[in-house]
Amino acid sequence: MVLFAVALLVRPAAAASFTASLDRDAVTLGESATLALAFEGAQPNNLPMPSVAGLQITQTGTSQSVNIVNGAMSSTVTVSFSVKPQRPGEFTIPALTANVNGQPLSSAPLKLVVSKASAPTANAVNSGSEVAFLKFTFPKNKIYVGQSVVAQLELCLRDDVQNFGNFQLSPLNVDGFSAGKIVEGQRRRAQIGSRVYTIVPVLIPLTAVKSGVLNLGPFNASAVIVLPGHSQGGDPFFRQFFNQGEQKQVALATEPLSIESLTLPKQNQPANFTGAVGQFELAATAGPTAVTVGDPITVRVQISGRGALDSVALPAQDAWKNFKTYPPTTKLENADQFGFQGTKTFEQIISPLNNDVRELPALSFTYFNPEDGRYHTLTQPAVPLAVHAAGVTPLPQMAATKPSNEEKPAQDILPIKEKLGSLIAGKTPLVARPVFLAVQAVPVLAFLAAFVWRKRADNLANNPRLRRRRAVAALIASGLIDLKNHAAANQPDEFFATLFRLLQEQLGERLDCPASAITEDVADGHALLRNAPAALRAALHEQFQLCNQARYAPVRGTSELNSVAAQFEKLIAQLREVKP
Repeated sequence: MVLFAVALLVRPAAAASFTASLDRDAVTLGESATLALAFEGAQPNNLPMPSVAGLQITQTGTSQSVNIVNGAMSSTVTVSFSVKPQRPGEFTIPALTANVNGQPLSSAPLKLVVSKASAPTANAVNSGSEVAFLKFTFPKNKIYVGQSVVAQLELCLRDDVQNFGNFQLSPLNVDGFSAGKIVEGQRRRAQIGSRVYTIVPVLIPLTAVKSGVLNLGPFNASAVIVLPGHSQGGDPFFRQFFNQGEQKQVALATEPLSIESLTLPKQNQPANFTGAVGQFELAATAGPTAVTVGDPITVRVQISGRGALDSVALPAQDAWKNFKTYPPTTKLENADQFGFQGTKTFEQIISPLNNDVRELPALSFTYFNPEDGRYHTLTQPAVPLAVHAAGVTPLPQMAATKPSNEEKPAQDILPIKEKLGSLIAGKTPLVARPVFLAVQAVPVLAFLAAFVWRKRADNLANNPRLRRRRAVAALIASGLIDLKNHAAANQPDEFFATLFRLLQEQLGERLDCPASAITEDVADGHALLRNAPAALRAALHEQFQLCNQARYAPVRGTSELNSVAAQFEKLIAQLREVKP
């Protein structure tokens, strides 16, 4: 009842306003800011969608709050957006315009300064003041073009970090390298300076594709970490395990790293070198070894080892001049998660061109080993072959000519039927039978009925006011029955509580506002009811006053309650004629 009395005294705020604000005006690349659009006093008819080049703006949610100050009630609807910069610089979110209660309202423009994330200094890392930082390591200072290595990007989290998530790595800045699939390594803990850090390694397979001084990085990333909440008190050691913590978004960056990429030496480079760089082994088989000229021989070559196996190609064998060769097929079986170790199998079909062939010449493969800086040639010995000449094809035998006086077998000829028999009247075609037509019409009628039902369901789903009008009508119908039952049982308290609730629901549906916000003031304060007949407004005031005085009035009889119910039923019929 106290809340009811307060609601009667509350009056809505007069003017509507629209403001836009940022939770912060300066961020680091990789972090995000929150843009809030606040509509006070009314809900917008159209929601402005900000769009700024270089900023990724995404709607994240909507909230609503109600404030009561000195008897004046104000409602604020806040729409939140996540603003994520895509590059550093100074950005301006222009003034936004929204239509509120038929009146255009504009917000002030906002500025957002985005700066590059920088790598922490060695002193900051050793002192333990950095909650999280990135560290990039490359296993070599010099590499050769075509050499493959696995670099490591380490995410270091201080020991008081409870958890981390939403780790997003910016596009890799690997000029002169081709990057493979990134893999997360095994986590570990290590002492760095004065603090213990959890290290989350991110393994990046890289292959040099050009020579010269190549720059790796800087690498940028962002993450959300959870730190112990200082406001909860307690021992710092136990606080990091037994409270929910506070989330913090951090931007991470590394220093750039320069690597020298060397070209493969031209001196002593074999003629059959196809660009394979690494350490490899060769195995080859051929069969069958006893064939006829033109028969196929399958040569299977397996090159296994460590290196960029994708780029390994089978060199042309100049010694196979007496064979017809076909393009080989390849199959790659990786032995590690980066594709730098495994076996590549080549299958090639060849066929001898003459019977003078006595062997399959030796097969060779050359690769460059970056560990010793030399070329190595692997050779498989020649395979003996037994090639036979193709046999003579026998001439086809000609069929003997049969004597002309031989009698041909008689053919069976059916005689013409002279008597056709008696004719009978044909039945009515199926397409002309009413039952058949009725059965065929059933699917069409079912489809039309389903279509009409679906259209009505869609119209109802897209019309919230229609759904509410139907729901309120059902509620009023059942409520009138409850009023009659309460009147018959002479229960005035339950009678007037039900009457007040039904009056709120019907007015809320007509005025398109929450039922809980309906008070007696709407009879004179709302524009729709001000234009209604005076008798209707007087009836509304009378019903509200009856509900307000129900607690203090003496116990009413059944006949009086039935009279109030009849007046309410007439009032409901008049309210339904008021068009919103």
